[in-house]
Amino acid sequence: MKPLALWKRVLILLVCAWGLIGAAPNLFYGQVERHNDAAAAIEAAGGTASPEQTAALAEWPEFLPSSLVNLGLDLRGGAHLLAEVSVEDVYKTRIDAMWPEVRDVLRDLRDQVGSIRRAPSPDGVLRVTISNPAGMAAALEAVRGLGSSVVTLTGVGQSTIEVTAEGEDIVVQLSEAEKQATDDRTLQQSLEIIRRRVDEVGTREPTIQRQGENRILIQVPGIGSAAELKALIGTTAQLTFNAVVSRTTDVGADPGPRNRLLPSIDEQGVYYIVEETPVVSGEELVDAQPSFDQNGRPAVSFRFDTTGARKFGDYTAANIGAPFAIILDDEVISAPVIQSHIPGGSGIITGSFSVEDSTQLAVLLRAGALPAKMDFLEERTIGPELGADSIEAGKVAAMVAGVAVAVYMVASYGLFGLFANIALGINIALIFAALSAVGGTLTLPGIAGIVLTIGMAVDANVLVFERIREELRVNKSPARAIELGYERALSAIIDANITTFITATVLFTVGAGPVRGFAITLGIGIITSVFTALFVTRVIVEIWYRWRKPATVAV
Repeated sequence: MKPLALWKRVLILLVCAWGLIGAAPNLFYGQVERHNDAAAAIEAAGGTASPEQTAALAEWPEFLPSSLVNLGLDLRGGAHLLAEVSVEDVYKTRIDAMWPEVRDVLRDLRDQVGSIRRAPSPDGVLRVTISNPAGMAAALEAVRGLGSSVVTLTGVGQSTIEVTAEGEDIVVQLSEAEKQATDDRTLQQSLEIIRRRVDEVGTREPTIQRQGENRILIQVPGIGSAAELKALIGTTAQLTFNAVVSRTTDVGADPGPRNRLLPSIDEQGVYYIVEETPVVSGEELVDAQPSFDQNGRPAVSFRFDTTGARKFGDYTAANIGAPFAIILDDEVISAPVIQSHIPGGSGIITGSFSVEDSTQLAVLLRAGALPAKMDFLEERTIGPELGADSIEAGKVAAMVAGVAVAVYMVASYGLFGLFANIALGINIALIFAALSAVGGTLTLPGIAGIVLTIGMAVDANVLVFERIREELRVNKSPARAIELGYERALSAIIDANITTFITATVLFTVGAGPVRGFAITLGIGIITSVFTALFVTRVIVEIWYRWRKPATVAV
């Protein structure tokens, strides 16, 4: 029997040792999880630890690996939401924001188009009336010049806006190609903002993915309830800076067309009438940090991007002495009077904040405001008891499957069956070590994948052992029969597992949620099964054969 090269044996044993050590923390899940949470909290606090955190940190030795398999929503419990994004809201915002540009470009043509005014129109449509219809052609050309090319493969050559004439009115709306591109951007932006907000609370392995045209699936393990998750995600933190028209104490005051009546946060019974179209919006905010104002009160400092800074600077330069409303979620935080030109695009928001309020507001502003309203179509809270029952059922299933396979292998192949069982144990350890190392998430279907792997793991050993039996029947020596058994079973084992691995890859690629969990454990299980069947059992057989040097082998 030709032995494997020394470096191969050493490498195989090192991989086995890594698997056993890497999987070990999962046997002490609660202790290691408390240790990891305490370590993260201490690091976030700059090294300061409470007595409870110190005790939790000591529950697991620092020198041992502490990576764990993340438990999915169905095992840990948590919250599930299915949200529908109102993408039409973005059409309205985009078109409303175009009014100042349309007005300015038509002002330059006043000698041709006469006077201009914004006419009432449905959401997502801008209607502008000109007093001299003879200049309509020039007006349409000028307004169309405000559009740009749609930045998508399907919208190449098309403009972002459609500009038509209806009598004396110029009608401006987003083109169909731009609406589709806007929908995609809105969903992507919503996904990113939700992910940032969920990450802020330190949850593990949330599932946040798009479903269909305008829906988002959000599953967050470990969070207390769906209501808590909705409060976290649904907080809008929409910051805008709007021109102030007037101030009133009449809650029923008519704000007039294209204006809004908004309450003041700090001044009881005071309302501000502000222009509906903001001068600068929170989308142009690039940073927000908690800070203190000149009187030492908590505040939030902010900074705009280049475009926002230019708008902010131009407006403050042209409106010195006028009030300027800072609006957060349809409430006026403050309405300071512009004392001077503010270049640079940075400023500070003051109000009746506590330190916690200013910190939370800064976090929400940095994460960004959701670009559109979300309606929650499904919401479920999954208790940890269900997950505990699932884990217990999975353990029982794995133990029953493992014992059944072990008994069958020993009964069929004797000592070689025992070697296969040892490799099976190492195989399971390698699966958990790999899942822990890559931060994989174990779900209930994932447990099913592991149980299936247990059943499949010995298939390769059965092929090898049957080959060895065939070689022994033709009077090959035990050493030669073992060597030929591994060599001749190799191609069949590789072929059989490649097809299954391809299936797992397809499931992972096109599947979502639980299907992916199943595909991950199945794919990793196939790799580790082939490794343990072809290499680990061979090393064990070699060690045994060199130690005992048997004259005959019974397989």
